[in-house]
Amino acid sequence: MRAVNDHVREQRLKPGMEIPGEATFAAKTGVSRAVVREAFRSLATLGIIEVGNGRKARVGAIDQTVLPLVLDHAVQTDQVSIQQIYDVRRTIEMRTVALAALRRSDAEAAEIAQLASAMRRDWQHPDAIMEDDIAFHEAIARASRNPLFSLIVNAFHVVTRETWHISWASRRLKSERLGSIACHERIAASILARNAPAGEAAMAEHFDSSVKALLDAGVV
Repeated sequence: MRAVNDHVREQRLKPGMEIPGEATFAAKTGVSRAVVREAFRSLATLGIIEVGNGRKARVGAIDQTVLPLVLDHAVQTDQVSIQQIYDVRRTIEMRTVALAALRRSDAEAAEIAQLASAMRRDWQHPDAIMEDDIAFHEAIARASRNPLFSLIVNAFHVVTRETWHISWASRRLKSERLGSIACHERIAASILARNAPAGEAAMAEHFDSSVKALLDAGVV
């Protein structure tokens, strides 16, 4: 696996470009083709290369499905806590909102504002507002113009879907639920106004409120 990665790096290959076959790597590394085949399969599972019947292996594009599986596994096996996930999210998303405020296009700002409006529209329908909420944060990450931030924020959706309803139910009062939505609207407004400090402050408020709601519900 390391030999394949080294080849991609040394040859400066890009996604979609072909890499040598099993026989080449077997000869280069002094192992059997069966070993190379297993390495190819492992790399394909990670999305590092793409393999298919009847064609040569190619360099893979970023696979957005891998990191969510890793995070979910870490939580389900008690290697990482929900609170630790939210701590990391708070730090990352304060940065993404600041970058989005500075780099977003008009279309991206409009999409983010529309998703905040959809949350208010759907506030009595938990499943719908949850999807609006997830899409809202992912749209901000895309607007940051940093694909790594987008990859990481998208990975959080698995944990979000496991905890969102708990957090929402913990906000028993209508005013608490609408207050959460209003915070999202302030985030969207700060991006529209290109006000990065206001966006960071609103995002910090949002995550502090979410963590409190989870703590009130007994989630640690």
